[in-house]
Amino acid sequence: MAGTAGILTAARAEALFAGSLSATTRPSREEATAAIRTSVRAHGGTRGCAAQVAACYGDYPDLAAGRMRWALATVQAIYPRRRH
Repeated sequence: MAGTAGILTAARAEALFAGSLSATTRPSREEATAAIRTSVRAHGGTRGCAAQVAACYGDYPDLAAGRMRWALATVQAIYPRRRH
């Protein structure tokens, strides 16, 4: 089970993926948070971001995979999971 933290990580990564930051950047936490927030608003919520990710995978699967690796690694680095 992914749990709430896993779902939040996935949603953040999808929003970052769907945003305007270049996958060659290493954004700060503030920059990534702003980009995620802007992307969620621009795409009508987290479901809209997920739809954008799906569309990119359908149209450009080779590019989308690299961008998602970047987005997920960025989110995991700047929002580390808390251990209980």
